[in-house]
Amino acid sequence: MNAAVEIVEVAPRDGLQSEEAVLPVETRVDLINRCIDAGARRIEVCSFVNPARVPQMAGAEEVLAALSELQDVTYIGLVLNERGFERAANAGVREINVVAVATDTFGVRNQGATSAETIATFEAIAARALDAGIRPTLTISTAFGCPYEGEVDAPWVTELVRRGAAAGAAEVALADTIGVASPRDVIERLTAARAVLDGAALRAHFHNTRNTGIANAYAALEVGVDALDSSLGGIGGCPFAPNATGNIPTEDLAFMLSRMGVETGLDLSKLVAIVPWIEAQLGTRAPGLLSKAGLFPRS
Repeated sequence: MNAAVEIVEVAPRDGLQSEEAVLPVETRVDLINRCIDAGARRIEVCSFVNPARVPQMAGAEEVLAALSELQDVTYIGLVLNERGFERAANAGVREINVVAVATDTFGVRNQGATSAETIATFEAIAARALDAGIRPTLTISTAFGCPYEGEVDAPWVTELVRRGAAAGAAEVALADTIGVASPRDVIERLTAARAVLDGAALRAHFHNTRNTGIANAYAALEVGVDALDSSLGGIGGCPFAPNATGNIPTEDLAFMLSRMGVETGLDLSKLVAIVPWIEAQLGTRAPGLLSKAGLFPRS
């Protein structure tokens, strides 16, 4: 297990994309800046997708334009296709996260493309990104289970990882999009992924839909994962997967890691303080627990 792990804050993108409230650009920028103040140094800030499909992500260019350029902070833009990449590149994004899908049915419903087509899209985008000096990363969604096809073939997930790394991905993530993975699944699939990464970093993205997200994060740490995605308050989910709500809460994950002696660079008190604010913006309670139970030991 690594002595430190990078936490990628995804609340401004994955956290907000399936919430009923559509927050204005100014509020989303405020959220990002609050996360930075709490120690977040790698943040998925926007998604270059069709706002008609995901209105919560409208104004990606405006979000980026409003953010301060900080040497030690990386802003990530999510893209699904080459049009999205062009928008991201024109907006000045220095890191993109491209999604490939492990099953055809989910791929067609989510991105209008089969699994094989989505990895081919990544290969094309990665080449363009590398030429432009943009860091390409790959997330493989439904890597542990699909809401339409059920169990997902583990060797195919590993093949997607291999192709992504071969195409130049600086990092590859396995995503439990609908929250069905067990710790055993995580250890097996991340271990297989590590074997074909050829030096690329390994990241994991867990949803807490069935209350297994933190356990799966611990399992990923045992494999030696380089980074974990999480969302402040545990907000968000996937709008194209039935009932796939709830990311791992950043503050809950950071608390567990702190108690384990694993460094994250995050300030727990500041993270907890943001949760009531984002709840007020969204008009709903966040599922995270640390903000309700409080820190320990209490200062």
